[in-house]
Amino acid sequence: MKYLDATSLLKIGIDWDSLTETVEEAVICLHEDKTVQPIKPYLRFKDPKNRIISMPAYLGNNFDVAGIKWIASFPDNINKNIPRAHSLTILNSADTGEPICIINTSLVSVIRTVSVSRLVLKHYQKHRNLEKVKIGITGFGPIGQYHFKMLQDFFKDVQSEFLLFDLKGIDNDLISEYDNVSIASNWEEAYHDADVFVTCTVSNDRYIDKAPKENSLHLNVSLRDYRPETIEYFKNGIIVDKWEEICRENTDIELMHKKFDLNKSDTKSIVDVVVSDSISTMIHRSPIMFNPMGMSIFDIAVAKVFYDKAMALGKGINL
Repeated sequence: MKYLDATSLLKIGIDWDSLTETVEEAVICLHEDKTVQPIKPYLRFKDPKNRIISMPAYLGNNFDVAGIKWIASFPDNINKNIPRAHSLTILNSADTGEPICIINTSLVSVIRTVSVSRLVLKHYQKHRNLEKVKIGITGFGPIGQYHFKMLQDFFKDVQSEFLLFDLKGIDNDLISEYDNVSIASNWEEAYHDADVFVTCTVSNDRYIDKAPKENSLHLNVSLRDYRPETIEYFKNGIIVDKWEEICRENTDIELMHKKFDLNKSDTKSIVDVVVSDSISTMIHRSPIMFNPMGMSIFDIAVAKVFYDKAMALGKGINL
């Protein structure tokens, strides 16, 4: 059995193009009914804002692997100099059930989240073809930082401008190598003229209440930043990864459902984006908001890629 940690993954390397293809292949598996992924349960105890989530899945086709991610999210950890998220991923042989790999790092979750964002961005860019792009990011923890790295890579061939905001400030060492980055004094500054806007916060209160830029893309990664009234701006452009997952747990989508009768039929899924090119019918009707609750098939797909590479390169520890 192979054991991998964050250092192992970084030694293998992060290839955003390849990872985006991996996530897209997982979407095709979902479309072809070659996956199994139960609705993930949330384990809560003591402080209700904390949770540990169980995320099992099986993927067929070229993946042919089963597995589970067990991830804890404790938002107040950031006040204790402890990472918010702690994650363990286990892969099992689809033929024998034997554990074949343990990945002990929340970096799998970060890479999966960013790769899914990149997949949606890829399909969005086909219909915007931006030559000059303004990007806003609010929240600059690990997920915000990796979105920043991915977006710098994605837009490396076009003129880009980044505006970053975090309530706790931003360490200049994280951005000093880039000359296209400014620090915003508030979220509005990063938001109002952004072609692509990404939420990566652990906000307790929804605060985004202003109209977005026309035809912009909003990667609502943290899921609890937009006030439900903003449905007025996004109602013709809402994308989710899976409705049954996203419409619960106090997400923006759940509040829009409860307060403004947003229903599954009013949204598109990530399968619609990949298989039916649904962004082509949305792009000139509305700003687009992508809401990813996080599907376990993506975690297992990304974990399988790193396992295969670790085996080929001789990385990690053999147990």
